[in-house]
Amino acid sequence: MTPEAMLWLALDLIGTFVFALNGALTAVRAARLDIVGVVTLGMMTALGGGVIRDVIIGDIPPATFRDWRYFALAVAGGLLAFALSKLLHRLEAAITVFDAVGLSVFAVIGTSKAAAFGLGVAPTLLLGVVTAVGGGTIRDVLIGQIPTVLRSELYAIPALAAAAITIGAIRLDCYGLAAALGAAAVCFIIRMLGVRFGLNAPGPLGAGR
Repeated sequence: MTPEAMLWLALDLIGTFVFALNGALTAVRAARLDIVGVVTLGMMTALGGGVIRDVIIGDIPPATFRDWRYFALAVAGGLLAFALSKLLHRLEAAITVFDAVGLSVFAVIGTSKAAAFGLGVAPTLLLGVVTAVGGGTIRDVLIGQIPTVLRSELYAIPALAAAAITIGAIRLDCYGLAAALGAAAVCFIIRMLGVRFGLNAPGPLGAGR
């Protein structure tokens, strides 16, 4: 495995753990669930987007079912959130930062994998975003709330920006580690600006936010 591939694998695994941690903590906050429910929602958050992408592009079984490390890290993140939920509440800012890192990495990885399967621009962009936000959407639906991606700060838009930069670099035949990290950085910056200033995507005219 090349150093570049090892770096992206490490970032992918870190993103999986952080998404599981964030998803399980959200479940702890929003619903009275037992340990099975919390860990399950953490796993859904971490793995759901990638599974949806792989099923759609025909990469069967999905990558998360072929590498035990994804499941192990997803379960570990859920268990950590359950065991240390009170402490994790104090680390909300740090978890938000890590969540933005996961969002950025998953958007780039999802887009590049979809492009490798020869999809067109629009489907590739869509699957890049789905990889990044799909798991969190599944989690929110399961706990009975409007998905975060539809109502809170900038979430899908940063992922879409990263996906667009990634596919642009691929089409221009200049995609590499620098371009991938640049796309992820753009996603991260937009997401954190949304959190810092409470920015949201435009809503219907006259509707309250």
